[in-house]
Amino acid sequence: MDDAALGAPVLQAVDDLRDELVAFTQDLVRIPTVNPPGERYAECAALIGSRLERFGYQVREVRPREDGDHRRPREDGDHRHPRVNVFGRLEGARPRPTLHFNGHFDVVPANDPAAWTRDPFGGEVAGGRLYGRGSADQKAGIAASIYAVEAIRRAGVRLLGSVEQSATVDEESGGFAGLAELCRQGICTSETVDHVVITEPLDVDRVCLGHRGVLWTEVTARGVAAHGSMPSLGRSAADAIARLVARVDAELRPRLEERTTAMPVEPPAARRASINVNALHAGQPVEAEQTPVVADVATAIFDRRFLVEEPLAEVRGELLGLIERERERYDGITWTVRERMVVEPVLTDATSPVAVAFAAAVQEVLGREPAFIASPGTYDQKHVVRLGGITDCIAYGPGRLVTAHMADEHVVVDELVASTKVMALAALRLLGTA
Repeated sequence: MDDAALGAPVLQAVDDLRDELVAFTQDLVRIPTVNPPGERYAECAALIGSRLERFGYQVREVRPREDGDHRRPREDGDHRHPRVNVFGRLEGARPRPTLHFNGHFDVVPANDPAAWTRDPFGGEVAGGRLYGRGSADQKAGIAASIYAVEAIRRAGVRLLGSVEQSATVDEESGGFAGLAELCRQGICTSETVDHVVITEPLDVDRVCLGHRGVLWTEVTARGVAAHGSMPSLGRSAADAIARLVARVDAELRPRLEERTTAMPVEPPAARRASINVNALHAGQPVEAEQTPVVADVATAIFDRRFLVEEPLAEVRGELLGLIERERERYDGITWTVRERMVVEPVLTDATSPVAVAFAAAVQEVLGREPAFIASPGTYDQKHVVRLGGITDCIAYGPGRLVTAHMADEHVVVDELVASTKVMALAALRLLGTA
């Protein structure tokens, strides 16, 4: 039977599963898995795991190991928010090839509730949209990949290859206890997996091939405290960090804006290198009763997004060079530098099997040629490539990138269904049928 003949009953099965797909997405959204600190992860993992078991997967939880120095310290500093990932495998007629779908179920905070017109964790459907924090980014993607494979099963089609589904934590804060942990534990590596699809919300008609690099650098200036009425007796760390920020803005930022990448990053403005002050603090807490003291400690965190054309050593060196100039210029200030996170750019070839399969499926379902893009921010493809050694990896999922992390975040229900169809057809092409 040819692909078209196989695809028709599968697409019909997706349509038949529409209500169930939407209801499952609503159930996921209604669990506020907010990161930080990492609330209700175990509950969400259990819900996903139970659905996978119902659909015939062998399921297990995956928790971070206690013996690895890769683990990031958590701000909560205790065990009230355990990191719980869930992994399921559905055997095909053969163990290989294996297609691995991954999605993260942690979500950023809803922030100001007054900015929302819907309950951020209500999962409400209105006007053809499903609303809620994490609806687009990216619980709809998890639901879509699970129901895409279930549609194949309910259509009576047996896959030749095997499918894996993982739902992981902490992507919003780097993914180190999530998909990175699956890679480190040998679950998602080139030894057992051939193709990976990360169901990020990068628009239903686009296939994402990779992302830019990121370097988060924490810079701390330490001065000398003194009475605020006699600042000449001290050395202000606040003034020192302000001078560094001004130097970055005046000297480094203009150079970065002149650099562009050949990667198809969307939106186009993000094809330039960039730097952002992610956090800035000096002196006493703002909310505290103030006393007259020269600030002796100040910290800035710089978020540097770099291009595949920029060597990491040069990216590091540019900021360090500016810090060194400040060090030489002012006595009484000491400087320390700590890297908070570093991720190098990744880019999958558009002619790779998974990219070709998803592009063809988008064309068939939507009737238009998809765009190949790269993401302005990083996501867990970095771990799949660097730790798992799997190069055939893309991101594709429902949800529009522009709604992620915003008030009234939503996924269009028709696009949720369409992306599920795309995933189902691509799985047929990549794994074959028995």
